[in-house]
Formats: sequence, C-alpha cells, structure tokens
Amino acid sequence: MNDTHAPPADAVAAVTHPDPYGWYAELREGPALARDERLHLWVASRAEVVRELFTHPALRVRPATEPVPRAIAGTPAGELFGRLVRMNDGAPHAAHKPVLQRALARMDLGLAQAGMRRIVAELSAATVDDACFAWPVAGVGHLLGFADDDLPALAAWTRDFVACLSPLSSEAQLQAASEAAVALMARFETLATKRPAREGSLLAAVRAEAPDDGSPALLANLVGLLSQTCEATAGLMGNSLVALAREPGLPEQVRAQPDLVQALVEETARHDPSVQNTRRFAAEPLSLASVTLAAGDAVLLVLGAAHRDPALNPSPDRFDLHRAERHLLGFGHGAHACPGQALACTLAAVGVQTLLAGGLDPASLAIRGWTYRPSANARIPVFR
Repeated sequence: MNDTHAPPADAVAAVTHPDPYGWYAELREGPALARDERLHLWVASRAEVVRELFTHPALRVRPATEPVPRAIAGTPAGELFGRLVRMNDGAPHAAHKPVLQRALARMDLGLAQAGMRRIVAELSAATVDDACFAWPVAGVGHLLGFADDDLPALAAWTRDFVACLSPLSSEAQLQAASEAAVALMARFETLATKRPAREGSLLAAVRAEAPDDGSPALLANLVGLLSQTCEATAGLMGNSLVALAREPGLPEQVRAQPDLVQALVEETARHDPSVQNTRRFAAEPLSLASVTLAAGDAVLLVLGAAHRDPALNPSPDRFDLHRAERHLLGFGHGAHACPGQALACTLAAVGVQTLLAGGLDPASLAIRGWTYRPSANARIPVFR
C-alpha cells in the first residue's frame, strides 16, 4: 500500500485515505467550525467542539425534514431504520435506549468472550475480510440467544441491511437491504416468542428490564445491535490488524503477551477509529464556536481528528498499548453514546487473537497491503 497519496479532498474523502491524520492535524489548526462548500456542511475537528456538538440540545441525529433517508423511505429497510434509537431523538430515543443500556451493562464480558471464542472456532471465514464482518455479528447473535445454525444467515443479512445506511449504495444494494430487514425482523419475532429466553442471554437481560415489551420497535432495536456491530467492529478488527502491520515492534509485543490484544484493540479505537465521522443537524438557529447555524444546517463531527487532538489524548500520534488514560469519542458522547463499547472491543479482540493464533502474519499483510472500503464515515480495510 502506498502512503504517499495526495492529501484528501475533504473530510469525507479522508475516511478512506491511506493516512489522513496529518491532514486532520491541519484541520484542527483551522476554525473551530469550518464551512465546507464542497460538502455543503460545517466541519468540527477539535475534541472540545465535538463534545459540545454531541450534547447541544438544538442538534439532532437526523434532519427534521428527512427522518428516514429518501432512498429507503417507505421500504422495509426504511421502516426498520426509522425505529432505531440511534437514528432518533426525544421520546422515540428515550423509550428503548435505557432498556438496551441497562441490559448491556448487565452482560458478563467474560462469558461474552468465551462464547465468542467458541463461535469463531466453528464459523469458518474464507478471508480476513469475511472474518472481520461475520465473527462479531455472529458473536452478538449468540449473545442475544440465537442458535448456532442461525448465525451465518444473521451475519449475511446484517451485512446486507447496513448497506441502507450508506449514501453510496446502489439500487440493488438497497433492495437487498429491504429483503434483509424483513428476514431479520422475522427471525427476531421468532426468537422473542421463545419462553423463557436462554439464561444469560441479552434477550433475557432485555426482558428483565422490559418484561411486557414485545413491540416491533424494541425488536427493531435488537436488530440494531447487530447493525451497529457490523461495520464498526469489522473496522475495529481490521484497523487493529493494520496497526500490527504498521507499528514497529507491535507484533513482537503482542506475541510475547497475548493478553495485550485487548489493549491493542482499545488503542486502535483511539488511534485509527473505524467510525471516522458522524453528523448532526440544527433543529433551530443556534450559535456555536462563534458561528451562527441556521435551522437545517448540517455539521460533520470528525471523530478521527478529535481522537488525535492533544487536548483529548496527550502524545496522540504515538500508538501506546499502555496508555494510562485513553479518551474516545468514536462510540459517541452524551445521550447517543454507544452502550456497547466494552462489548465491541471484547469481540474484536477475540477475533484478532483468533486470526493471529491461526497463523495470520502481520508482516505478510504489510507486504500485500490493503485499501479501504468505499464509505462516507466507516474506515474498514480491505486486505489484498
């Protein structure tokens, strides 16, 4: 892979650039909120501003005029999308987010780790890329209470469904996303009819928090646990492998102390996050960082730049497995903070450890190289 490419054209192009972090540093040196007429939005790259944007009461996760993307409005994929708490604010968000938060908080990460190890040992993957996408989703499917035989189909449907979240998807991909949404909801409806839920499963934890709620909205948000896992954790696994291929001495450290794989994944989540940006939309006029935003204005929160802000993480460009205090914004902040951060890192660490134990050589990855999957916000390597 060649890291001598020209700088990215903008903050969206930076997502799939071989190494955008020098350009991000220059972006942070500019205005706290910079207007990008090419993208038709404002850009925030400093950690303090990104944090403020995450918690500002006048900013929403979707435009008021387009709660569901036009490309999937009126389709099964759009119906599922519209029920996801991560895509809603106010009452729809408050109805189910606390249930999921409490259920995930009750999860035993040791049991999750053991279950993931068993699943990946049995679920074959033809390529490293397939492992990065399929294994974490299968791990969450197992935690929810699905039978092992269901896991390959769940992983495939989830990968198809997440295509509806991207503005780059083709008509064929959007059609497949709707078909996957129907299949996923049907499987979750079947799972929800089982009484009792498997002991120790996420479904059992959710039922303990909301025993009388079998609504389509709650089921949709259980599907959402799979869709949130899919690309974000695939990128987390893949970028951890990139770190092993790029960082001098890192493979030797991890071989000498296999327990450091967890720290490897957590530092990767800071140093080269899979979610590079997210958007917020002004529901009303507001003033922020000496800039007046009009209702409807969009702001791009560049998380990849904020993670390397020295005000958030000292010596931010150094990849440090033993970093004393690691601050992340890639899993969100405030009301929309992802409650599955610890679980995602645990599942990704098991995946990386399994690939290394199976003979994957970081030096060979460095020789073969990689590109990045086309995306407006997710940094997911494609290994050659």
